[in-house]
Amino acid sequence: METKSNFWRRIGIQDWFLTDETKRNIEKLPQLTPDTIYSFIVDKFQESINEMSFADRVVFYHEFIITFNAEDYQAFTDNKQGIFGLIVQESVKKFYDILKEHRQAGKTVEPSGSKWVFRLVSHPDYARGDKGFIGKLLPGNNQKAENLRVTFIPRQTGIAQTFDVNNDILKGFTYYSDGYMEIPYEAQLEYTEGSPAPAEQSVIARLETIIPDKQYAGKKIEFLIKTADTIVSGNEDERDDPNIFKIATEWANSPHLHIRYNQADGNFYLASFGEVTTLNEVLVPQSEINAPQWVPLPLNSRMLLNGIIGLNLFKS
Repeated sequence: METKSNFWRRIGIQDWFLTDETKRNIEKLPQLTPDTIYSFIVDKFQESINEMSFADRVVFYHEFIITFNAEDYQAFTDNKQGIFGLIVQESVKKFYDILKEHRQAGKTVEPSGSKWVFRLVSHPDYARGDKGFIGKLLPGNNQKAENLRVTFIPRQTGIAQTFDVNNDILKGFTYYSDGYMEIPYEAQLEYTEGSPAPAEQSVIARLETIIPDKQYAGKKIEFLIKTADTIVSGNEDERDDPNIFKIATEWANSPHLHIRYNQADGNFYLASFGEVTTLNEVLVPQSEINAPQWVPLPLNSRMLLNGIIGLNLFKS
């Protein structure tokens, strides 16, 4: 995977807000709170109505991509399992309240899609305190939009900036499986109670391993890849996220591999954080957690972790 310039330089706004940190002391922004995220989502929903509605027709976003710095995201979700689902519930309730007001005023409120979609994402070029938003009219559609409306709030100013950027920019974002929610659109504009569950996802590929430990002797262990990002880790990893393949052995580092599926070209890529990893008998360079070095990962590949654990990637 080729190395690219940073996100802000690629969209042409590098010099607008990225100031010299050595010349200016930036006040530490408060940590993200559920109310901060809730208000941000509702504000963007209202802005979409203001920007896209015409005549007596109310038009609004159905997909909401909320973007953070990776460390901010981790700090927010620590000890708050399920909090994003609750924020989504309350956001959709507020959406319906706003839409009912427009309907009662005699305006036409008809959806452009059959569901609401929420994605919590991060980007490596977002600094601590940065926050962004991308809205889509049709969620999950296959039609490639030429441009997207991106709202970004830099930590230096706290002032929102909105830009039109190419759809390919989305390739740089990291999507979290536990931060992806779908909720059916209710024509009566009433939220149906119940926690929104992550959408059922199709299997992209599968990983297969044989662990040398005695209790697993002769047994193959399989992991189904359903998301764009998969982490392969060892038994010291305390996380239980659905995109983490935790191999029950001390021979794998925690984490050991990051496997990424690039939907644009249909290929897999690999970054290794473990002590030693070989891919089809070729040594994979060791990466830092925050600076992965990506190498192509063909299907039917054989990986070897620390010279002990064999791991194969197969088509689903």
